[in-house]
Parts: sequence; C-alpha cells; structure tokens
Amino acid sequence: MCPVQESPKKPQINMSSEKLLSILELLAEIGEPIRLLDISKELGINNSTTLRFLNTMMKCGYVAQDPETLKYYLTYKICNIANKVSSKTNIRSIAADYLKEITKIFGESVCLSLEQDMKVVYIDVVEGPDQMIRSMQRIGNVAPLYCTAVGKVFLTQYSEKQLDHYVEICGLSRITPKTLTSKQQLLDELELVKKNGYAIDEEECEIGARCVASPIYDYSGKIIAGVSVTGPVTRFTQSFIADRVEYLLKATHDISIKLGYDY
Repeated sequence: MCPVQESPKKPQINMSSEKLLSILELLAEIGEPIRLLDISKELGINNSTTLRFLNTMMKCGYVAQDPETLKYYLTYKICNIANKVSSKTNIRSIAADYLKEITKIFGESVCLSLEQDMKVVYIDVVEGPDQMIRSMQRIGNVAPLYCTAVGKVFLTQYSEKQLDHYVEICGLSRITPKTLTSKQQLLDELELVKKNGYAIDEEECEIGARCVASPIYDYSGKIIAGVSVTGPVTRFTQSFIADRVEYLLKATHDISIKLGYDY
C-alpha cells in the first residue's frame, strides 16, 4: 500500500495525491464498507482530511456511502479504468528493456512467451551475443508446454482435471531421451517449479540446449506470460543458472508489478 509519510523532497511528490491514493488502496484491500474513523485511524490521516478526500471520490463516482451504516466502499468505476488499462497494455513494450538486460547478464538468448491453445507462443526474442537460438524460438512460432521451461510455468496453473485434458489432447510424446513422458513425472516436476518459482528444461525439447523460465503475473494473479533464457548445455550449466536466476526472477517480478500484480 502506498505509505502516507512526509517526503524529504517535497517538490517531487504531492502529499494530497498520495493520501487520496492511500485511501483508494485501503478501500480496495478491505473489500467491504468501512467507517470514516477506521479509515482515518488505519492511515494516520485526520478525520476532516479523510472526509474531504472521500467526498471528492464520491463526487467522481469512485466511492459510495451506505445510507444506513454511513460506511464507505469502492464502486466498480475503478474496474472500468483497470479494464481500459489492461486492454491497452502492450506486454512486449513493458518487457523489452528487461529482456535486453537479462541477455546481458546471462549472455544467452531470451524469449517472451504467451500460452495459446495449450501451446507456447513466442512473441519476442532477444538473441545472445553469439546469436545462438533454437529454430523454434522465433517470434510467432509455437512449442509444447510439457517439455519446455516456459511451458511448465504455464502448466503450474492447471488443475489436475485440466492437466488430464491437456495430456489427452496433446499427449506426452518423447522428443528426446530426457523428455518427461508420464503424468506423474510431469506432476512432480510442476511441484518443483512451484517450489522454486522457476522452471528448467533439461534437454527435454532439444539435446544440447538447456533453458530456464520464470512467470509473469497480471493484476488478477494469473500467469499471463513467461520469460525464458536458453543456451548450450556446455556453457549454460546448472551452476551458471543458479548464480544468475535471481536476476531473471527480479525482472519478471518487476514486469508483473507494472501489470498490476500485488506480491
């Protein structure tokens, strides 16, 4: 929540705006009607100032007051704004600088992907210094979910029933000797992905190539995209990944926040 505190650099922020936003965030977090006194107490803002902000938001249609209890609550007008922002947000633009930075840190190719029709769809690619990238990882190309790192990230959101449907429709065919080909193997792998916060493809889609991927969340908490880094196993070792994966996680964390996700 946006903190209400004096800033040492007053010309850089507007305290009134900061307080108004704090009230807005509190109403959203509480999720039910709340008294004026409770809002003031929670945020450390005096009653008259809080009332002034609430009246302003009521006049603009963002807040309403229950006529019987006199408690305040958010209207759905804020949802209308959120939907407009969501519909106009270009995830490629938001992620672009992060992808370039990840490429510099890892020295390998980086991809931004979405899930569509139970497949991975690559929507942006930044090639590494030596331009080593698998042929399938080109913008617009698709790849399986079960044997790619970013695909596993998407599968962590599937219920067991959805996973059964996926296996029935798409199958778990062996692409390389290291491909996971049973539902139980896949379930165990997805539990590991959830625990670690990232997924790894250990030559499961292509011999000689290793990949690590991390999820991007939207404001609803849904995984809507993933960022993956791919390199040759001779260079892209497990220890190499372990030393740098925090940078990948930080990047997808920051992108998620820009998309409205609240960690």
